[in-house]
Amino acid sequence: MTTKSEQAVTVDDLATVRTGDKGDTLILGVVARDGVDFSGLSRAITEEAVADHFGLPVSRVKRSLLSGLNAMSFELKGMLGSGVTGVSHLDGHGKTLSYHLLTMQVTH
Repeated sequence: MTTKSEQAVTVDDLATVRTGDKGDTLILGVVARDGVDFSGLSRAITEEAVADHFGLPVSRVKRSLLSGLNAMSFELKGMLGSGVTGVSHLDGHGKTLSYHLLTMQVTH
């Protein structure tokens, strides 16, 4: 339940997301939009929340805070199968998965 000062929004309302890959690991960079309180954003977008949103065990999600840049990086291990060169589907780099994170509901 949200308090008067909190509201339910999506990650897209608060941040932009970029995607990269390293082998079978999806890397999501989350950068706070101008004027967004980064400390509140980092409390809302946790390893547990991202793992739940992607249907992964928390042990496969690692977050690194880059507070000087108002950004954070998530590594989702095993998310890309056998890596870019080992998959036959169209999005081996996981670029569309950044849009999935943007749809995650958060309280901020």
